[in-house]
Amino acid sequence: MANSNEDSCSCTVIHNDTVEKVKRKMPVEETLYDLAELFKVFGDTTRIKILCALFESEMCVCDIAALLGMNQSAISHQLRVLKQARLVKYRRDGKIVYYSLDDEHIKQIFDQGFNHILHK
Repeated sequence: MANSNEDSCSCTVIHNDTVEKVKRKMPVEETLYDLAELFKVFGDTTRIKILCALFESEMCVCDIAALLGMNQSAISHQLRVLKQARLVKYRRDGKIVYYSLDDEHIKQIFDQGFNHILHK
């Protein structure tokens, strides 16, 4: 078992130069909040599955529901969350709505997380 003292700093000197340098480089609070909210969206397995499907092809709600073995209402709800987070976009073709990734950054974010969990 690890010693709990390993997690704390025993120095009494605050390194003001380091603190000030890092403080200047820290993003504004609102930006950090937005980033945390983005990562929360990735925190749901259904949304991850939807994104994986959309990496392969633009799809309508019916097709995503069939692929994941879920009802259309549940898929629509998750797509709404993904759309609000600007991770997916849609287009209409008559009565059918097709969903796709909002931009190439989404795949990059996903791949970085995926590579991290596979890294030993």
